[in-house]
Amino acid sequence: MTGEINNLGPQAPAGPSMRSSATGELLRLLQPQQALLAPGETAKAEVLALRQVGQDFQLLLKLTQENGKQINVQASSNLALPQGSLLAVSQSSASNLSISLQQVLASSVASLTRLDTRETPVGSLLQGKVVTSQMLPQAAGQVAQYRSLVSLLGPQAGTTLTLDSPRPLAVGSLLSARVLGDQSLQFVPLSGRQDQLAITQQLGTQQSRQASLQGLLSALQQLRQDSNQNGEVRNSVDKLLASLPDARQLSDPKGLAQALNNSGAFLEAKLLGGLGQQLAPDFKAQVVRLVAQLLPGLPGTSTFNPAAAASTLAQVMPGMVRNALGMLGQVSPRPHPGSFPLPSRLLKSQDGEADLEHLLRLAAAAISRLQSHQLASLEQTGTTPEGNLQTTWQLEIPLRSGQDFIPLQFKLQREETPEQQNDPQREQRDPLEMRWRIELSFDLQPLGPLQVQAQISQGSLSSQLWAELPRTAQLIDSQLGNLRERLLARGLNVTELCCHHGTPPQGPRTRLEQRWVDETA
Repeated sequence: MTGEINNLGPQAPAGPSMRSSATGELLRLLQPQQALLAPGETAKAEVLALRQVGQDFQLLLKLTQENGKQINVQASSNLALPQGSLLAVSQSSASNLSISLQQVLASSVASLTRLDTRETPVGSLLQGKVVTSQMLPQAAGQVAQYRSLVSLLGPQAGTTLTLDSPRPLAVGSLLSARVLGDQSLQFVPLSGRQDQLAITQQLGTQQSRQASLQGLLSALQQLRQDSNQNGEVRNSVDKLLASLPDARQLSDPKGLAQALNNSGAFLEAKLLGGLGQQLAPDFKAQVVRLVAQLLPGLPGTSTFNPAAAASTLAQVMPGMVRNALGMLGQVSPRPHPGSFPLPSRLLKSQDGEADLEHLLRLAAAAISRLQSHQLASLEQTGTTPEGNLQTTWQLEIPLRSGQDFIPLQFKLQREETPEQQNDPQREQRDPLEMRWRIELSFDLQPLGPLQVQAQISQGSLSSQLWAELPRTAQLIDSQLGNLRERLLARGLNVTELCCHHGTPPQGPRTRLEQRWVDETA
């Protein structure tokens, strides 16, 4: 079922409510009050809450009188006035408050009449609670239409939508809808969507807090050289930096698998699986442990208990540092949830901020970045429109290069058809029979920023590369023939291999709808 976002604001049904609006007696006090407002006095009223009871609507109003005194009153109305509506009211009797018809129509601005697809891209999901539902006036022979006010949840909390739909929406029910355009939504079943919506909301929160790993790693290098620092802390920093892989390790299949396993993307799975012995080299676990060691040095913190912290690694971050510092909700451009790669972002030390506070802020931002990758993996895992099962792993590995660190962003996707999923010999089949996609993003000096996209299926490979520096694009293009020969020698059928200057095209793309060209189609 689809619904239209009404661009006229809430309208009253025909009959008594429109007639009452013309007289101005719209609001009936649930508890009559004498002299609530002096004769001729006008007060500002804000709709704090709205609830539908049968065909009527109960409102909680905050009245602000001319002398500044405020009072909350309950009233009923034939009109659905959205939460947040601002009105000018006067008291016509002990039981009624009066507002003009013009005031009712002006209040419709509190209800969203059109979606901004820059904020809610086409394909994104919205969740809301149905506050009201009314049948619209209709001529004989016309299909019934219903108008509802829907209070949005999640990142859009506080926003009210006015929706028209061919079926009534149950008051108080939750609904989930996919954005089809600035004035249309498609309702989708809630089953299997609550978790997806929660992931999307958490992803937006983590991405607003994240920062690049280079800032933390550079700060740790400086801390390692600080002779005044606690010896246990310096030892943890030495282990963390020494555990980071280099290019030689990533060129070996086993070394690459180990680096992926220790990237932090699988920390929670290890904890749930009771694999505590595998936590030592895990990058995210090491950062969490380091934060727990640094916190006692922060003014105002209580004595640190190492044994207790070791048993609660999964709960230490990021809440503990956010509570200690209260400085992580920084304003920054927020990438679209699920976007790849995550943009570079460095945190600068704030005025009056101690070195330890800045280091802890860097550590919390780095963990938020790793969690952004994890949540993006979950967001892009599910069933494609064709019915195939797509599984996504997105992560980031800090690569050692001399004294510098090069963050390598990595996304791997596997797609299985229903036949492959139900095959009893699935575990014994060649993994390359499935469709695989890989995306890489890194900044390697002196080549500059590079991105790679590749797809392999049934032994055929297609790949595209993007280089932001023109000279790098020319260099790579001159070597593609040699790369093609090496791939053919490994038994792969290379269908496409090219390099472009610039970056891959970006735009509003929804989960599981980022489709590459299928050469076999």
